[in-house]
Amino acid sequence: MTLQISPMFAVPMAQDTHPEADALNARIKPLLLAREAEGARYANPNPSLKQQAGVFESDFNLFAWPDECIQQLRHFCWTALGRTIQDINGYGAEEMQRLQIFSHTWFHVTRHGGFTIMHTHPMASWSGVYCVDPGETPADREESGVLRFHSPHHYSNYFTDAGNMRQRPPYHHGTWSIRFRAGQLVLFPSWLQHEVLPFYGSDERITIAFNCWFGMKDA
Repeated sequence: MTLQISPMFAVPMAQDTHPEADALNARIKPLLLAREAEGARYANPNPSLKQQAGVFESDFNLFAWPDECIQQLRHFCWTALGRTIQDINGYGAEEMQRLQIFSHTWFHVTRHGGFTIMHTHPMASWSGVYCVDPGETPADREESGVLRFHSPHHYSNYFTDAGNMRQRPPYHHGTWSIRFRAGQLVLFPSWLQHEVLPFYGSDERITIAFNCWFGMKDA
């Protein structure tokens, strides 16, 4: 038998970019900022995480809004998520027709100094983040507003030496960071630990997030 190396416990993640992101985000951004300005009417009344100064979190029904731009984004996100689930699970067309999606969807507006602590999303199988506006990245703050994922292999770096310190992806230790571009969508398993590093721009970092769980309609 020849030598084989396999990623036995790999984490599936997916990324996509909206093909008309500039035009779409130009409609979404002022809508979200206007809703944020209304304060408690659209704010999450019972946040599961302590809300840090500089972060506004909406309630969890954003994709139910009838606004055309929101429904256009919803279609894009669900299409990308459906393709991801179909590929990873090996579902056929008939099974995809039976697939039922349930979700919580919300938006964040983050201003200077705002961040989100490390967390997971219990009771969901897939989560996603779409970037409306990544905000300014100051020259001396390269990690401003970065979305950072943490390796689930919590013991992998307990002992490091020349035999494992430079392992290539997907075998590397530690974290994986995403500096968002406007229109970028990131999909990931809901159990994966992640955080948003402090944002140091002088404007706003605006993202839309969702958690999803699924069922199968009876044949």
